[in-house]
Formats: sequence, C-alpha cells, structure tokens
Amino acid sequence: MPIKRVIVRSAYDAPQDKFIAEIVDIALEKLGYEIAQLHQFSNISLLHAAFATDEIDFTAVYWEKLYETFFQKSGGEQKLQRLGEITANLPQGYQIDRKTAEQYHITNLGQLQDPKIAFLFDSDGDGKANLAGCSAGLGCDEIINHHLDIYGLRDTVEHDVGELSALHADLIARYRQGKPILYYTWSPMWLEAILKPDEDVVWLEVPFTSIPEKFGKFTEKDTSINGRNLGFIVDRLRVVATKEFLTANLAAKALFERVQIPIEDILAQQLLYHSGEDSSAEIRHHAEEWVNKHQNLFDRWLQEARETEKAFG
Repeated sequence: MPIKRVIVRSAYDAPQDKFIAEIVDIALEKLGYEIAQLHQFSNISLLHAAFATDEIDFTAVYWEKLYETFFQKSGGEQKLQRLGEITANLPQGYQIDRKTAEQYHITNLGQLQDPKIAFLFDSDGDGKANLAGCSAGLGCDEIINHHLDIYGLRDTVEHDVGELSALHADLIARYRQGKPILYYTWSPMWLEAILKPDEDVVWLEVPFTSIPEKFGKFTEKDTSINGRNLGFIVDRLRVVATKEFLTANLAAKALFERVQIPIEDILAQQLLYHSGEDSSAEIRHHAEEWVNKHQNLFDRWLQEARETEKAFG
C-alpha cells in the first residue's frame, strides 16, 4: 500500500468504457490510493494530449494496436508503458444483415464494387451503399476510408461518419423495418447484443489485408479471426500508464498487470448502459456489483499487488 497519500489521475474516452475504468479505480482505492475525479475526454486525441502534458497517470481502456500512432506521438515507450490485458481477441470489421447476405450470396466487402449489390444498401437515394462507419478521429475512420480506396469502392460506397449513437439508432430502425444494413463495428460493443453476429448479422471478409502504414505493418494473420479475414487488426484492451507513475507505484503496476474482465461481462454492462442505466452513479454501481460477484478474483489481485509492493517497494 502507498506509504504516503498518493492521488491517482485516471481517464477514459468513450462513455461505455467507464465501467472498466471504475473497476480498476475501485481496486486502487482498496490498495490505499486516492482517486481524483475520473476524467472523460471527448476523443482519444485529447486523452493522448493529456498524457503528453502529464495531466493523467493512466487509462485502463486502451486499444493496443488501433492507438499505436497516438501512443508514439505521446512519447512512446520512453514515456508510457502498455501492460496487462483487460480482454483480448477483439474483432472489428464490416457486418451486414444475414437476410441480405444469404439472399444475394454476399460474403466479401469487395462484392460491393458491383453497383447492383451496393444499391441494396442505399439509404439516402444517391445509388451508393451507405456504410455506417465510426466517429472521426478514432483511427477506424481512417482505415475505413483507406479500404474504400484500396478495394475500389469509392464509386459505389459512401462512408457515413457521425455520432455513433445516431448511426446505430438508424441501423437498428432499418433492421427492424426489414431493410438491408451495412456497418462497421467492433467487439466489445453493446450493438452485438441486439444485432447478434451469425444470427441477425454476418461479418464480411475483405479482398486482402491493407492497413495504412501509420498504424504499422500487418499481415492477413493479424486481421483474421476464426478463419476469416475481417480487414482490421484483431486487438486487445490494455492499461497504459506513464513510466514515472509505474516506477513510483509498484502496487498499482502489479494490479494493472492482473486485471482481466471477461468480454461477456463488458457486453452485459454496455447493454445496461444503452438501455438507460447510464448515469455516473449507475455505472459505478455496475462496477461495484461486478466486484462483488468476482470477490475472490478481485481479492487475489489486491493480495498479489500488496505482495509485490512489499517485496520490491
């Protein structure tokens, strides 16, 4: 436990990530740390800027590969360290409704080069498929735009960028009306509790792996899961903290290395969030409930963190 009063500054960006952040903060509190108000940044760029200016100590919800460029611009491994594994093997990519996929035998994004196939997903009357993408600045928007170029889809597909809540609300409405849908998504994402993969919707493969160079060099192995090449890096959520903080707080470092949360639990909480249980107090309660249900595991994290502090602190 900290010998003196240590105030920890934690942060997250997407609202649905607060659940994970709260679980980690609860553990830090049990270790004797004082938690400053959990800070939400409106986008990942601002969160990284806060790292660069020493405004925060860590974030518990970090896409390792997707955020590689941001990581390097914020000081890279000289300043920051990625550690632990909150949850792994997280797919992202393109999905369409299963009904349309089976009726027209659509399995690959490249098939949307065909104007007749693309027209099925036209929702605004311009003859092009409407692809519900992601918010600008997240990284995924750049990859989607790159795919439209490299796969020769600019003439038949348009990338709808905007607030995810509005894009997803429109998707669900169209699906319930029996209309075709085409969208980018990832896991864990509450949407998959409503539009269930392989039941309501299916993943589309891509013609070949191509990721913008700024994100690093990746092969088909990096973008494939369960034998399907989805075109995006199969990623994992990790903790990222400043090296200065980790060096001075071995108990916290040991905790970060141990925290794991099953993807099923993350999805269940996200569905609660998008069902209306979205206040700060309610999310904190969700985190406390999770801790209570996994008390033995939680206590083991704390015990091992304290032992690490005692042995090396």
